[in-house]
Order: sequence, then structure tokens, then C-alpha cells
Amino acid sequence: MLVSGGAVVALVTTLATWPSIAAPANAAIGAGTYSMRNSGSGQCLDAGASPATGTQLKQEMCADQAWVLAEVSGGFRITAGGLCVGVRDASTSAGKPIQLEACTGASSQVWALTSVGSNYRLVNANGGKCMNVKDNATTAGALVQTNSCDGAATKQWTLVPVGGGPTSTTTSTTTTTTGPTTTTTGTQPANALYVSPSGRDDAIGSISDPTTLTSALSRVTAGGTIFMRGGTYSFTQTVTIPPTNNGTSSARKKLTAYQSEKPVLNFSAQSEDPANRGLAVNGSYWHIYGVTVERAGDNGIFVGGSNNIFERTITRFNRDTGLQLSRMLSSTPKEQWPANNLILSAESHDNADSDGEDADGFAAKLTSGPGNVFRYSVAHNNIDDGWDLYTKSDTGAIGAVTIEDSLAYKNGTLSNGGQAGNGDRNGFKLGGEDIAVNHTIRRTIAFDNGKHGFTYNRNPGSMAVSNNLSIDNDQRNFSFDAGASVFRGNTSCRGSSGTNDKTVGDADSTNQFWTGTNGSRCTNYTGALGWSFASDGRLVVTLGGKPVAL
Repeated sequence: MLVSGGAVVALVTTLATWPSIAAPANAAIGAGTYSMRNSGSGQCLDAGASPATGTQLKQEMCADQAWVLAEVSGGFRITAGGLCVGVRDASTSAGKPIQLEACTGASSQVWALTSVGSNYRLVNANGGKCMNVKDNATTAGALVQTNSCDGAATKQWTLVPVGGGPTSTTTSTTTTTTGPTTTTTGTQPANALYVSPSGRDDAIGSISDPTTLTSALSRVTAGGTIFMRGGTYSFTQTVTIPPTNNGTSSARKKLTAYQSEKPVLNFSAQSEDPANRGLAVNGSYWHIYGVTVERAGDNGIFVGGSNNIFERTITRFNRDTGLQLSRMLSSTPKEQWPANNLILSAESHDNADSDGEDADGFAAKLTSGPGNVFRYSVAHNNIDDGWDLYTKSDTGAIGAVTIEDSLAYKNGTLSNGGQAGNGDRNGFKLGGEDIAVNHTIRRTIAFDNGKHGFTYNRNPGSMAVSNNLSIDNDQRNFSFDAGASVFRGNTSCRGSSGTNDKTVGDADSTNQFWTGTNGSRCTNYTGALGWSFASDGRLVVTLGGKPVAL
């Protein structure tokens, strides 16, 4: 998981408890914002999407993680989201978790940087132990803890400046903005632009003189961040990130909600028309975080670019699919179809077009490339399908999609009870027109959708369908009438009578499909549906108040 863009601004309300500032003699690194790459694994230090007290740090694939270093007596204070990096229980022993904590000024929250060539050991001022990856692991997700300091590469870190590198100023600013009233004190990161609903095109783009979103999009540089203050941004035309506006694999451009504020892009002035999208991301290597897009005349968020991350986005009340991946133009060659995008901890609901047959929650359909992933995402109460991976014969196969750890419920019926006779109303629609595409669907839930829970929809490919749960969908919970898909560990449950599942392909005894009775696992899956996002962005689903584990 990724540290949110708001985490790059360190809160300073607790600084009075810290010792007087003095730079450690052994550190060439200065105060500033950095990513921290482990020298042994190449993975980056990570605290999850929403930093919280007690979160143990880990290493993950490098993707916009940011840590704020501030000089204090004996070394540096390292923060994310206003929380300090410390050793659990202020322990001086090896093997203790390194975690986020409320900043107290304790020596266990101070880290000295000892140079090792171009890398650094991070030595805790309390116990003299080094920051290390548990068991010297090189895999993503491995936990970070203390250990004795030696020459192991996993005890060395490369600090890469984020958004312009070290800062030498300690000037504080206080600003009150439109939307949820928030007073924030902190040092403005370098290479950052601030926007607000009341911003001006010709403004500097600072926290005290914010610019407009469209102006900031044209000005932000690779590795830079656009912080969106809370409130409603009203637009009459599509906000477009063109294909020439790109970050890089090591320096994404970021468009992120500022701290916990809630920016909403509202396009209610648009008429329903395929040309009237909301936010069109045709550039590549962007990270969009914490933004709501609503009431566009077509897609809420349209993705024509590649290698982007869409995290904690909400798309709602749009007049076509909430978030859709497809080619930019009819002339776009197949090798430029949108690929390798990650949709993470996103929600899409109540999207509805006037004919009631096109507006899904999420879609990678018609002309999307390979490697697109939906993870920890929720589609509900959309007029058509929750997810749509439709293919057409005139454009051919799309790239294989992965949907994992996600949820689709009550699609086909809007939150206000509205329905449309033309809608397909499936939870997960996985194909079209007898074109084989080998998608992967795992650890995902379909609940009470208006037609099928999971349907192959004329995709005769060899899909990997594993450890999914489907409950009380109006027709089949699992509907696969043809193909060579592989089914493992799936569970289908009903509270009363219904249509038997059909699964053509390779299905073994690890599955419990519904053919008139519930299997033994269904006793674990009863009661009202609930869901939320955990502090690290994971989707937590409950039934009858009990967490669902797949």
C-alpha cells in the first residue's frame, strides 16, 4: 500500500516537545521529503494508504511513498501523516517492530543516519539498533523491524528526494479553505501546487495562494504533487490530462486530496453525451488519490493512459460507467490501449444512463490493454453491471484483467430504488461475443445483484476463478455456460430457493456451488452485508457483523 499524498506534509503541533534542532554530524542528508528504498530488496519503506498509530512498517513496490525528515537533537524525526516512526514499546532489543506512533519526542523516535557509500543505515537513538527488513527478506510486504547493525544490504537504505529534495526553511503557514474548514500548520513541500475551488489561474499555487485545477495540471512537473483542498469544484467541460502530460516510473505526477479533506469534482452542468466525461486521464504515470467525481455527462473518470494508480477515488451519479478504461480515440493503435493501471480501494455507485444499459461501476472493456488490476474496490447500486469486461468482434480481445479482494452488490438497482429494464444487472460481467480472454477473479464477493453474481457472458477463455463468494443474486450466483475456466475454492449460498449454478470448465471438490442446497461453508456467511476500508486501504467486508475471510 501507499502513503497518501497528504502524508508528505508533517504536522508540527507537537514540535514543542522535541529537543532543540541540531544536525547530526554524520548525515549528509538534510531535512526534507524522501522515498526510502531498501538497498537489499529495491522495495520502498511503506506505511499503508492511511497511516495510523500502531501500524508496523513494511516494504512494498516503490510507488509514491513519501517520508518527511526533520532534524532534531541526535538525528532525524521521520514522519508520515503527522505520525512518527518509532520502535514499539521504546524497546532496545533486536527484532522489535518499527511502527508509526504519536510524536512524543522520545529518543526511540529519533534516527541517526550513518552513510555507507551512497546508502545509509538508520540507527535508532534509543537502542542503537538498525532499521532492517525481517529475515532480510526481499519480497514486497515484508515487515520492518530493529536488528543489530552490520553490513547486510537489507539494513541499508537509499533516500531519494521527493518533490525537489531537502528543504532548509522552517516557516509555518496557516490557511482556512472552502469545504470542510481545516486549519493546517506545516512546511510547504517543494515541487507542490495547491488548488482550491476559489483558486485563480494566475495564482502562485501555494497553500496561501492556491491556483485552479486546470492550471495546476498544466504546470506540475514529474515527481510533483497537486494538493486539492476540500470543497466542490464545478466544471462545465471535461478536465483532461492529455497523453503528453506524463510522469515517469520513478517520479509519478500526483493529484491528491490534501490530508483528510474531501475534494469533489462536480460536472452536473454537462448534458448526457459521450463527449462529456468528467476527469479524462490520458497521460501515464499519474497517481490520483482521494478525489470524488460526480454527475458527468458520460464517464466520471475515463482512463486512456497507462501505468496509473487510482486510489480512494469515488465515482458517483455519472451518466455512464463511473470509472472506465478504454482507448482514447478510434484511431488509437492496440499497442497504446490503456495498460498496467491499478484501481485501488475505490468506490463507484449510482451511475446511470438514460437508457439504463451502459452505466457500470467499473469497466475495462472494448479497447483496454493488458495488466489492469482492480483491488479492494466496491461497485454498488449501478444501473447496469458492477464490473464490465465486455469485448466486441470488431475490436477483438481486450487485455486480461485481474479483479481481486473486491465487492459488487445490488447492481441493477439504484440507491433510491430505481431500476431500468434494459440493464444487465450483473455483479461481474466477464466477457462478450465469444471472444476468449483469460481474466483472473479471486477473493471477490457478489451479493444480491439483479441478475448473475459472476457471469462469463460468452467469454470461452480459461479464466482463473478462485476463492470467490456469491450470495443471493437474482439468477445464478455463478454462470459459466462454456469455456475452459478453472474454478477453485468458490462458495455459493442462498437464503432460499434459486437457480442452480452452472460452471463449464475445470471445477474440483474445493468449490461449493449451489445446486439446490447450501454447502457447509455457507453457515459462515449469513446476515446483513457491511463493508469499510481499513486504515491501510484493505477492503473489510462483514456479514452479520462478522468479517469475511476468503
